[in-house]
Amino acid sequence: MVRATDQIATRVQEDRPVSKMHKRRWRLAITAIYFTRVLNSLSKKILNKTGPLLRTLSYVTIDVHRLKDNSSREKMASYFNVDPKAFSDMVRDKNFVSLSQIGGVKDIASILRTDVRDGINGGETDLIQRKIVFGENTYRNPPAKGFLSFLFAAFKDTTIIILLVCAVLSLTFGIKQHGWRDGWYEGGSIILAVIMVVSVSAGSNFRQSRQFDKLSEKSSDIRVEVVRNGRRRPISIFEVVVGDIVYLKIGDRIPADGLFLEGHSLEVDESSMTGEIDLIEIYERSPFMLSGAKVTDGFGFMLVTSVGMNTAWGRMISSTNRDLKEETPLQARLSNLSSCIGKVGFVVAALVLAVLLIRYFTGNTKDDRGNREFIGTKTMSDDVMNAVVGMIAAAVIIIVVAIPEGLPLALTLTLAYSMKRMMADHALVRKLSACETMGSATTICTDKTGTLTLNEMEVTEFWLGKEALRDYTSFDMASNVLKLLHQAVGLNTGGMIYKPHSASIPEISGSPTEKAILSWAVFSLAMDIEEVKHNYETINVEAFNSLKKKSGVLVKENGEKTIHTHWKGAAEMILASCSTYYDRAGMQKTIGDEERLQLGTIIKNMAAKSLRCIAFAHKEMAEADGQVLEKLEENGLTFLGLVGLKDPCRLEVKTAVESCRAAGVNIKMITGDNVHTARAIAIECGILNVDENLDHESVVEGVHFRHYSPEERMEKINKILVMARSTPFDKLLMVECLKQKGHVVAVTGDGTNDAPALKEADIGLSMGIQGTEVAKESSDIVILDDNFTSVETALRWGRSVYSNIQKFIQFQLTVNAAALIINFAVAIASGKVPLTAVQLLWVNLIMDTLGALALATEKPTNDLMEKPPVGRSEPLITIIMWRNLSAQALYQVTIVLILHFKGVSIFGVDKKVNSTLIFNTFVLFQVFNEFNARKLEKKNIFTGLLTNKMFLAIIGITIVIQVIMVESLKSFANTQRLDWGQWGACIGLAALSWPIGWLVKSIPVSIKNR
Repeated sequence: MVRATDQIATRVQEDRPVSKMHKRRWRLAITAIYFTRVLNSLSKKILNKTGPLLRTLSYVTIDVHRLKDNSSREKMASYFNVDPKAFSDMVRDKNFVSLSQIGGVKDIASILRTDVRDGINGGETDLIQRKIVFGENTYRNPPAKGFLSFLFAAFKDTTIIILLVCAVLSLTFGIKQHGWRDGWYEGGSIILAVIMVVSVSAGSNFRQSRQFDKLSEKSSDIRVEVVRNGRRRPISIFEVVVGDIVYLKIGDRIPADGLFLEGHSLEVDESSMTGEIDLIEIYERSPFMLSGAKVTDGFGFMLVTSVGMNTAWGRMISSTNRDLKEETPLQARLSNLSSCIGKVGFVVAALVLAVLLIRYFTGNTKDDRGNREFIGTKTMSDDVMNAVVGMIAAAVIIIVVAIPEGLPLALTLTLAYSMKRMMADHALVRKLSACETMGSATTICTDKTGTLTLNEMEVTEFWLGKEALRDYTSFDMASNVLKLLHQAVGLNTGGMIYKPHSASIPEISGSPTEKAILSWAVFSLAMDIEEVKHNYETINVEAFNSLKKKSGVLVKENGEKTIHTHWKGAAEMILASCSTYYDRAGMQKTIGDEERLQLGTIIKNMAAKSLRCIAFAHKEMAEADGQVLEKLEENGLTFLGLVGLKDPCRLEVKTAVESCRAAGVNIKMITGDNVHTARAIAIECGILNVDENLDHESVVEGVHFRHYSPEERMEKINKILVMARSTPFDKLLMVECLKQKGHVVAVTGDGTNDAPALKEADIGLSMGIQGTEVAKESSDIVILDDNFTSVETALRWGRSVYSNIQKFIQFQLTVNAAALIINFAVAIASGKVPLTAVQLLWVNLIMDTLGALALATEKPTNDLMEKPPVGRSEPLITIIMWRNLSAQALYQVTIVLILHFKGVSIFGVDKKVNSTLIFNTFVLFQVFNEFNARKLEKKNIFTGLLTNKMFLAIIGITIVIQVIMVESLKSFANTQRLDWGQWGACIGLAALSWPIGWLVKSIPVSIKNR
């Protein structure tokens, strides 16, 4: 074995960065372990010799040397007698020669110190050693963009560059005219203001980018099942190590490179790795399994040979650098809106610049002393250039203020905030667009098991033939029937029982259905699964199929020539394949029409009690001429028994269903259970109302639905509330019909075959616990707790995203409209703009970044679920928003213009103080209007205010900075200090926006125009 391994070469991957202390400890530990094993090996060789023992000294001196840095990993690799890179190359290249040289899969397992049945030891020391030698199951992602990248990107904006050029020119002329001490204020203030605005914006974008990266990392942390120390347990994909035995089933993604150990009907799709669309069958002669591939059929166990960057998947993603940025539909609409507003701002800025230049060069402007600024050739060229630069800067700043760059930022903020909070509410968003689209959902098609129910199965009834065994035990039935039931449960299962010793309580793993049936067989029928499996050889397995809704196994008893076929699945489908049944005494009886009707009635009555009915059937055959049968018989079976599994509804589901229906969202249940179980659960969950006329159009079976004509389906689709005995194709067909009807459809799914419906739906919702990796990768949102209440929560957050964006749009357009009108009107009337460059930049910061932070982080409220869904084609700016912003903008324009033209006489102040009053009042307008923007329709704008700490913090920061700018930064902001009366006047004028908003919201708007 060692010689075969040595032929591979002892190449070792490059050292990962490890701390010096960590290296030092491992060197000492490895040295001790290495020499201990060497001495142990030598002693065994001597003891195994047949000759006499050699006499030697009573002591031995051993010179122990520290391992050098470059040899630590190599020594540990030799400790495992394996070259990690050789194993990686062998599996990736599917090299049968290397595999045969080593001796096969089981010999590799031996080299890796893995028990093919019980897996690795799984102790902390064992896991650490494997990670040190073979690496961890993580991938190196491209380095994330740093803060400086975002800062540089922000400075590349054209308007910012023009503004900085103007500021530099202003700074140059100012210093030339007035010297360093007084000449730097205007240009320097603009530069500092620009740096502050850009830095805050870049910092916000950087923070949201990091948030998205964290959520992306979370979405890639999937759960896999491994066998360690004889126990099957779920672990994170990042914790998988070389030597692990991984259990794989339909829908799983292979977590690492490895080799097939055992299994049945295992097929994988390697298209993501190789580009080949053909499915690859995995068995003993084709054992190579690549990470990233998906299991499409069967089940099996895989021995992990390479992890992380040593796998085929790791090497592929390390050589690619994809940009996963996506533009959501709402982002596209906001970009168009920003473009339109920016064009209007550009036109206004151009007109203002033209007016300013004309008035200046015609001698219609005066300086602070009342003298004409331009007097022809008598005016110095530096003065002319400085004046022109100032006008250009003013025009550019108008463009900066007009362009609502805060709209994309607000959407990014609210998406990041919503995604983070949805994660806390058990909903992991995989695609950004799902956050928005979920708010427009009109129909939710939901599964039953695990979503509406607890997914905690328990066998509550057992029927043997036509007789119910109430307090059943293994002594209540004939021995031949008991033996067959042990086979039916123990051999035809995807579950596992772990029992370290006879006195311990068995630990049962598997799906909830499998766990319930295994638990019933172990505790009620005294089944010993190890004994059952030891006595029978499995010939063929047919995994559970969502179309046939059953699974089967073909087995042969050791030392016998009898072949047994066992089926387990949906009771009515199993019954349809049976011609005989066993009674309590173990006698086989024929199933006639009357018996079939009686058994069907039993199934119907059990289903009416919300029980999932699972039946067992059996057929016994003899080998034909020594040839072993490989096909499972499906007809002429003997009905073994029937169990009823109770899966209680979640207590909170009925409230969530009622909330969705009140919000105008239809709930449809799609389940594989029979029609009676489906109806009972739907009534219990509130999807069906017993007081309503529950005609046959409300509840249909999948077979009937798929056989409707297209016209019939389109006619009945809105009336259907429950579809029973459905297949994944039926679910896909329903989604397609609903979308053709104009519905925005959200659909839940957990199986591999649900992937087409999840992709077709507007919002695909996969299950985080029971869902397969194929289903998760096909979905937009992963419901981490498999609970329908989390679906309702996602609906709330989706509506909240849209609502928050509308709030910010109303707030920003109010500022935009007021600023543009004021600057244009004042420029025409007086040849100057009322606010300086620095003041306008501060307004821009309030309007964009700070406003986005304040309004984009509002939590969803109950009133969002009292409105109908928002159509995808409805305008972003509604009539209600136009009503609100028009009133506020008109009020702001009126007050500012009055202050500009009459403020000096009204307050009895000079022009500088009056300019400060205008600036202070305009800023406070925006502060008070942020409160108005919190509620688009409700008159009480303070509801839930104390729960939004971010909003309160932003308001507080804005007020503090405004006070500092007015009272302390006079040269920087070009302001004068105000007395208490003047502050009171500014606050009073701004506060009037609250009663104005209250009165405006009393103006009725028709529901159609909302």
